[in-house]
Amino acid sequence: MNVYYRLLVLIVSVAGVLSFAGCSKHEDTSKPATGTTVGTEIDDSTITAKVKSKLLADQDIKGFDFKVETHKGDVQLSGFVDNQAQIDHAIMITRSVEGVKNVDNKVSLKKDSVTTMGVKVDDSIVTSKVKSSLLADPDIKSFDIAVVTHNGEVQLSGLVNSQAQIDRAIDVARRTEGVHNVINELRVK
Repeated sequence: MNVYYRLLVLIVSVAGVLSFAGCSKHEDTSKPATGTTVGTEIDDSTITAKVKSKLLADQDIKGFDFKVETHKGDVQLSGFVDNQAQIDHAIMITRSVEGVKNVDNKVSLKKDSVTTMGVKVDDSIVTSKVKSSLLADPDIKSFDIAVVTHNGEVQLSGLVNSQAQIDRAIDVARRTEGVHNVINELRVK
């Protein structure tokens, strides 16, 4: 393994652990965790960091915006890509990471392969609006929700505490200006 790759893995791993530690102040402590320990959370953060590192290091898929969530060793991949081969390759890479028990593929295919700069900017604005709306809603634990937009189609993914949070997140996203459709890839922990 070359030095650059090891350094990249270390940086992403430390960033993952630090982001986990920084997000703990936002946890909903009114409900007990569903069988999740601090050790499991750290292990999951490490797995997420390793998967992200391997995806970024791969020349064939490093430019794609995959979202990675891990819960008890089960990894959820989400985002938008151009073709099935890219999905299959990302799943293969994810499965090769130590500690990954299962890969839940929630990656969507782009409906068209032509995206202009204007559409990319519009999609970024829609993503920002949805994220802001989710953050502003006190009933949603939005730090666990990833938002990706392609041609006005918003994909929500990640792990939340209840079906009520999923329903509320979908409703908030649908009511956001610029959203044409919402793809729900959220799961209850």
